[in-house]
Amino acid sequence: MLHHHIVTLKKAVSCLPIPLLLLLFVVIAGCRNQEPQEKEPVVCNIDLEEIKERGKIIAVTDYNSTEYFIYRGEPMGYQYDLLNALANHLDIKLEVIVESDLENTFEYLNSGKCDLIALNLTVTRERSEKIAFTIPHSQTRQVLVQRKPDNWKRIHPGLLNNYLIYNPIDLAGKQIYVRKNSAFAARLYNLADEIGDTIHVIEVPEDSEQLIRLVVNKEIDYTVCDENIALVNQTYYPILDVGTAVSFPQNLAWAVRKEGSENLLRYINEWLENYRKTTEFAVIYNKYFKNQKSKEWVESDYFAIGSGRISPYDEYIKRYSDSLGWDWLLLASLIYQESRFDPKVYSWAGAFGLMQLMPSTATRYNVNRDSSPGKNIEAGVKFLRWLDNVLKDKVPDDEERLKFVLAAYNVGLGHVLDARSLARKYGKNPEIWDDHVAFYLLNKSDPEYYRDPVVKYGYCRGEEPFNYVIEVLERYDHYRNIIGNTALK
Repeated sequence: MLHHHIVTLKKAVSCLPIPLLLLLFVVIAGCRNQEPQEKEPVVCNIDLEEIKERGKIIAVTDYNSTEYFIYRGEPMGYQYDLLNALANHLDIKLEVIVESDLENTFEYLNSGKCDLIALNLTVTRERSEKIAFTIPHSQTRQVLVQRKPDNWKRIHPGLLNNYLIYNPIDLAGKQIYVRKNSAFAARLYNLADEIGDTIHVIEVPEDSEQLIRLVVNKEIDYTVCDENIALVNQTYYPILDVGTAVSFPQNLAWAVRKEGSENLLRYINEWLENYRKTTEFAVIYNKYFKNQKSKEWVESDYFAIGSGRISPYDEYIKRYSDSLGWDWLLLASLIYQESRFDPKVYSWAGAFGLMQLMPSTATRYNVNRDSSPGKNIEAGVKFLRWLDNVLKDKVPDDEERLKFVLAAYNVGLGHVLDARSLARKYGKNPEIWDDHVAFYLLNKSDPEYYRDPVVKYGYCRGEEPFNYVIEVLERYDHYRNIIGNTALK
């Protein structure tokens, strides 16, 4: 077919007039002399110094029942806790990006969208050509995840081998579903060579825990994953068997860019080397991989990955957040900050309920300690809407004004207005929160500022509202990471 097209082209050219033939030859010769333009590789030189100057480290991870999740409104997870420990050691903030596709994860790293991949990445020679691994944060081996027969409790343990695969050689001819581009897929291809037979490896976008649930639900028969993840899931699903190893023990590590992040790599390695020897690290590891209570998390109605729910009051939060014009997850984060979703909590200052309304505010909106949680949320939202309306002319930008509203909800509008007056007096922008108004609210416990003539409301322990704004917004980001990625609103 290709030869036929070439012959046809020659015939067509031979029929052209001579001037057009000359022009054609000139164009062809010109194109032949042009060298193909090679795409220059993206070089990203964001190292430790730039990260510290930026004030935050950006890490990409995945969400599942061990690595990163929300339980009763609180972000948790093995990777999340380790990342927090690292960020605290660096004395900077942590930003988490969620990505389930490994190829996208590597692209994020090398393009500079993130600084660090925080996953249980199996250290392999092929991957080491693309990324720079840290020293291992843990070790595991790959195991086969399979389903016991339905009547497995009535079968003598010694006879279960009649129903299950215990020798990797017996995987010949079997279909095994694994995550696309994962070390599990590479291991199975190598295993097929080792046993001299065919293993039907089916690579899919789903992560290990999603595939495990497919095994439990009888939609697939086999998957392969890290043993620590498999053992945790076996506590949720006793019908699983995870006792067949398909690899030797392997190192699991984080990763940074291969070039341009040498100082970051050195810092993380030194930190990890010391941190792995601490009691704190042992507590984190045991909490997620050896804690029998982890089953309670997953089975809870407020395990966000499985249920899409954060609290018993999500229905009210969604209903009343609409009237405020907020994402319900933002309001949920504020309520968690106020009361940890406990409607019976009271503060030393007299604040009560989910929204921790002060008595004077509660009276204004016709609620009291006996009012229902829904009425308490409704009243709190009305107060937030009032604060927003008061500040709208003073802070026109919606995103900036949100921070002012949050601070005012926590500490009172008067103290926020005082901080604006101080910012204006000292040449800062009274319409910008970070490093401007926030600075003066933070320092309103200093006599130099709270005794200033422009201040009307006196002393304020500014550290509390300063951190309040940061914590509510950071938790909101975690809620969006988990709830947003499960497509449950």
